[in-house]
Formats: sequence, C-alpha cells, structure tokens
Amino acid sequence: MSSATVQAEWPLWEIFVRTKAGLDHKHCGSLHAADAKMAIQLARDVYTRRQEGSSIWAVPSQHIVASDPGDKDMYFDPMEDKVYRHPTFYELPESVDHM
Repeated sequence: MSSATVQAEWPLWEIFVRTKAGLDHKHCGSLHAADAKMAIQLARDVYTRRQEGSSIWAVPSQHIVASDPGDKDMYFDPMEDKVYRHPTFYELPESVDHM
C-alpha cells in the first residue's frame, strides 16, 4: 500500500494557530493525520516553521458545522439596523492595542 493511499484514508483536520498570547486563533489550512496528536505535530511543522505560533488547535473537519452562503441575508442583514451592536461608539484604552 502506498503512502498516498494511507494518507488519503486519514481524516482531514482544520488547523488554527494563535500567533501571540491574547490574540485569537486564525484558520491556517487543512491537513490529513491519523489522530489528534499527529495533527498537532504536523500542524507545528507545516504552519509554524518560523516559530510564530503560541497555540495550535486541530479540529476534525467532520465536526465543523457551517452556515450556507446562500443564507447570508437571513443571518447577517438583520444586524445592519442595529448600529448599537457595532463597537464604533467606544474608545479603547491605549493598553488594548490588538483589537
């Protein structure tokens, strides 16, 4: 059995990396791995080669549930009439520089 065949049978994982403490995790990409431990190790090698990460999340792709882009209006347009939900009325202190 070739390594390509074995890898094709491994589950797909979505990888999220947090670059600095206090910032949110960002989706970096996907990879195939046999288990969670391997997914973290491969993600470290592939997505944090320059030591830019402080935390890695590996989530099995099959467990991610997403909205349908065709339902965009139903989910997001009602928010436009509620301007108080947008943080444009607040001044942030200088100590909060990463928002």
